[in-house]
Formats: sequence, structure tokens, C-alpha cells
Amino acid sequence: MRIAKTLPQLREALGILGPVGLVPTMGALHAGHLTLLAAAKAGGRPVVASIFVNPLQFGPNEDFARYPRDEAGDLAKLEAAGCDLVWLPGVAEMYPAGAASTIVVEGPALLWEGAARPGHFSGVATVVAKLFGQVRPEAAYFGEKDWQQVQVIRRMVEDFLLPVRVVPVAIVREADGLALSSRNRFLAPEERAVAPALFAALRDAAARIGAGENVAASLDAAKAAVRAVGMAPDYLALVQAQALEPLTELARPARIIAAARLGSVRLLDNVAV
Repeated sequence: MRIAKTLPQLREALGILGPVGLVPTMGALHAGHLTLLAAAKAGGRPVVASIFVNPLQFGPNEDFARYPRDEAGDLAKLEAAGCDLVWLPGVAEMYPAGAASTIVVEGPALLWEGAARPGHFSGVATVVAKLFGQVRPEAAYFGEKDWQQVQVIRRMVEDFLLPVRVVPVAIVREADGLALSSRNRFLAPEERAVAPALFAALRDAAARIGAGENVAASLDAAKAAVRAVGMAPDYLALVQAQALEPLTELARPARIIAAARLGSVRLLDNVAV
């Protein structure tokens, strides 16, 4: 496994590997990330994984400094999983002095996470566009846990005619249903015990709505269920799956998306309807 920390090192390694698949990450790798890597390897190309905690996608009161980092552990996991190249830039390499351009996103970026975290998706789109320009992958793999992020990146790729295929990969869950996330490690034991209630509530609401029950009542029941175990939902909504516009009645393709705070951790999840 090669490791590149500068653009010349990256270009040299890519010249040897040829066309690649890309798995962008912020590190603190878990089984969900390794599933992305396995999906990329199944595409038949060498695989590049990037590790970069992107300051542009964190707000001033968010957890950039606290975000978990484990470079040695991440590299060991990637090597064991058969990664071909790790792109490991520093902030100065990703955002050199004099850099003056960022991407402004609208459409699927405006609501939900976009409203709760102003500037977040501009930071995501900017760093992903830079990764695409640096690595020039034929395909890039993203987890569906961050459903809205996948739609924002798809929209950006279509709008700018970028020569990369965005490949979504299904959510990886613990046995009790909790969606894997690097931030789950910050859950206290009593919080971890109730965290799966978010997925259970979404799954129940999806079943009710899919069976023809009232959308608003089904979503209200789901919100009540997560509040009952101590979570504070930021949003829990039925949306059009790609545009992320809210739906008051079922129109496929549809998704229920949610973000809820549990202690110091903000949980994201979603299910298809």
C-alpha cells in the first residue's frame, strides 16, 4: 500500500496505478468505511482512500477539534483491506495559501442539514471537487448514511459535467440497527443503549406510510418515540429521495431522513419508503 502526502507523490502513484476508484473519508475508520472500500475493489480498479478532516464543513461551534483521529489505526485497517493508495494531505496541501475559490450549492443542499449547519455542504462540495481534481477517479464511493450528502455530490457532478461516477453504498448497521458512525464512540453506555431507537422509529414510520397511513401522524409518532428515550430531533421528515423536498403524502421515490441529538452526539439516519 502506497501513502501520498503531497501532490507530487500522489501524481507519481496514480501514474503507476492507472484508473482508480476513490473512497473519500475523514478517517476514524469503521466497518462502514471498509464496506465502501470493498465496493470500490469490486469495481475492478485499484482503490485510493483519502483521509482528510475537512475544516470547511465544520461550523464555528461544531466539533472539528474533537473529531476522532487515528492515523496509525486507519492505515493499518486500509492495508489489511487491500487499499492500493492512501491520499493523506494536510490542510496546507488541500487549501494552499492564496486559494480563493469555494463551491456554493443549492437545490438538495438547502434544507435539513443545510439549514441546520449553514455552510456545511459548501465545504463538502468544495473538498470533494478538489479530491476529484486531485485523484481523477473513474468512480467514487459514498455511504448512504449521509443520504443528503450523496444527493448534493450527485447534483454537483451532474451540474459541472465531472467525469466521475458517484456510487452510493448501503448503510452498515450494528446488530441492533444503529447506523455506524465515527462519532458513535462518543456515546455514553446508557446513550448507546437507546440510540437504536432512532432507526426503529424511522422503520416504523416508513412501514406506516408505505401502508397508506397519514404521513404527518406517522412522522409525529416517530418523533415522539425518539423523544421518549431522551433524543432531541433536529428534523424527521418524509422527502423526495433526490431533490430532498418535503412530502406531505407518499410520492416515490421517497426517503425518511432524520437527525437527532443524544447527549453530545448528533445521530443521522434514513430509510427508504
